[in-house]
Amino acid sequence: MFVVSDRVSPVIDFRHNGPPDSAQGGYACGLFAGLVAPSEGSAAAVTLVSPPPLGVPLEFHHGARRSQVRRDGRLIATVVRTAGDPAVVDVVSPAEAERASHAFQGFTGHPFPTCFVCGHERAAGDGLALTPGPVEGRQGTVACLWTPTDDQASADGRITDELVWSVLDCPGGWTGDPRTEPMVLSRMTAVITRRPALGHTYVVVGALRRRQGRTAVVDTALFDESGRVVGKASAVWVAVPGGLTAAA
Repeated sequence: MFVVSDRVSPVIDFRHNGPPDSAQGGYACGLFAGLVAPSEGSAAAVTLVSPPPLGVPLEFHHGARRSQVRRDGRLIATVVRTAGDPAVVDVVSPAEAERASHAFQGFTGHPFPTCFVCGHERAAGDGLALTPGPVEGRQGTVACLWTPTDDQASADGRITDELVWSVLDCPGGWTGDPRTEPMVLSRMTAVITRRPALGHTYVVVGALRRRQGRTAVVDTALFDESGRVVGKASAVWVAVPGGLTAAA
C-alpha cells in the first residue's frame, strides 16, 4: 500500500531543468517517487510519459497499485513501488573516475548544455556540473566524482532523494554519444541504500546493459570512497526522433 505524501501538488523549479523547457529526468523521477514515500532501501519505478513541465503545480493522483502525475488532465508520469532492485554495476576507483571525468564528451557539443546535472553552461554553483567520461578498458562504461556541497543540501542540511536520483540519471545517458544522437529518459527505477553526506566524495558509474534500435537500457550506481553502494538505478533511454528539433 502506498503512503501518500503531503506534497500533492509538486512544483519543479526552473533550476532543475534537463532540456531547456522541461525537468531533468532523474530529478523529476525522484520527486515523483517521493510522492508515494517509499521507505529507505525500497525501490520505486517511474515512467515519464510526457516531458515534466517546470514552474507549474502538478497533480498527484494516488492509486492502490499505480499512482499518476498529471498537469491539466495530461498524463506526465506513473509511479509504482517495485520489489525488484536494480543491478549493481562494477565499482570504479576514485582515481579511475577522476581520470575518466577528464574525457567527458559533453564539454563540447552537449545537446542540453544547461542541464542541471551534466550541463556546463550554467553559473558556477548553480548546477552539479558532473562530468561522466569513458572508463579506460571498460566499453560502454562512464564514471566521474561527485562531492555534495552545502548549496546542494535542503534547508535541513540533507541531500534529498531527488538529488540522488538526479546524480544517478545523467551518467547513463553518456554511455552512448548524445552529441550525435540525443536521448531522453523514459523510465527509471532506483533505490537509495545510504544517505550521502556533505563534503564526502562519491564515485558515479554508468554502464550500458543493452541497445536495441532507438532504446538503450543502462545501469548506474553511486559508491562511497570505500566502494560501498549508496544508491543504484536502472533506466530506459529513448533516442529523440529527428534529434533536437523534435525535442524542442
